This record gives sequence, C-alpha cells and structure tokens, in this order.
Amino acid sequence: VQLQASGGGLVQAGGSLRLSCAASGRTFSSYTMGWFRQAPGKEREFVAGIRWNGGSTRYADSVKGRFTISGDNAKNTVYLQMNSLEPEDTAIYYCAARRGLLITSTMGHQDNYDYWGQGTQVTVSS
Repeated sequence: VQLQASGGGLVQAGGSLRLSCAASGRTFSSYTMGWFRQAPGKEREFVAGIRWNGGSTRYADSVKGRFTISGDNAKNTVYLQMNSLEPEDTAIYYCAARRGLLITSTMGHQDNYDYWGQGTQVTVSS
C-alpha cells in the first residue's frame, strides 16, 4: 500500500486548502483512513478519520466545523477540506491507512494505522 499526500501550501489566515491522499496497491473499501498533523516542536496529533465503506467520520475538537474529510472510491483518494484556517493549523499533514474498519472512538490512535504517507506542509500566515 502506498499513500501519496498532496495539496499543502502557504495560505493566509481565514483561507482554505484541500489536501488529497491518493492510495494505491489495494482495494480500500474495507479500510479506515486518517489525517494527522505534526507542528514544529510538537507531537503528531489526530485531525480526522473516515471509514471508507460507509463514511463514518471523526474529528479532533480543534478542527470540528472547519475541516471535512471525504473519500472518492473511484479515485482511491481521500480528501481533507480545510476552511477558516488559523496559524495554529500550521503543520506537516500526514495521511494514514488502516486495514479494517475502525469504530470512530479509536480513529484517533496512531498505533491503529498500518500505512503512512510522506506528509505535506501546510503553513498559515497571520
């Protein structure tokens, strides 16, 4: 399984970005996908997760109402739409995949994911 994250960049506070995670190597209908981020000097943290088959989602409290995770089965791609971006959202964003369907309460645990992409930088200026 390979994951390729893209879509990061520099944006002003209040702006939007859409991250993409293209997955290859498997049929992902029974997978759970997640987005995590790591800011400078901080530990990597959960952002959002989605069950690929039915779309159950979970979000970190810090991004609820601003970020939306979604999947396109035909393209084997998961998206993270990020609106109303804040300087605190500045980080490297990673996508991850888990063989099997996680219940939403466990989507935030990094150890539950089997595969990781290389990360894409998001920088939000004030």
